[in-house]
Amino acid sequence: MAKVDPNAEILIAGNPNARSNFFIEEVVEAGIVLTGTEVKSIRQTSPNLRDAFVDVQGRTGGKLEAFLTNAHFAPYSHGNIWNHEALRKRKLLLHRHQIERMYGASVRDGMSIVPIRMYFKKGLVKVEIGLGKGKRKSDKRDDVKKKSADREIEKAMKRGRK
Repeated sequence: MAKVDPNAEILIAGNPNARSNFFIEEVVEAGIVLTGTEVKSIRQTSPNLRDAFVDVQGRTGGKLEAFLTNAHFAPYSHGNIWNHEALRKRKLLLHRHQIERMYGASVRDGMSIVPIRMYFKKGLVKVEIGLGKGKRKSDKRDDVKKKSADREIEKAMKRGRK
């Protein structure tokens, strides 16, 4: 029987809208603070990151904190009165300089901070977040044209090999 690599990343959920709606310029891996029923729910069903975003807020003392907002984690089916709230804010675990850089870019340059994917790494839940600028409709059309042209080139190359 083949052994499973303990360091392998196991994908939990992806955000299909992240790369289609934003030009992602920087990607950062972050830990996430979860309750027990949220982790059990993640193992049972995948969360929804489609409308989620990262909100950076200031705390007293001038410290900044990052929160994953609007991510839907389905309630745990065997949970009781201590079951988690589906759309609550979840704190992200990042270094101070990472939070400050993202906050500065979002305020100064008008960039958005969006979750790209969520995965297990060494038994812990990690979130890959990206700092990106929004795409316009014409940018999206250009991407579709480029993908179809690449597909046509690939087909032509396969025909030429045979």
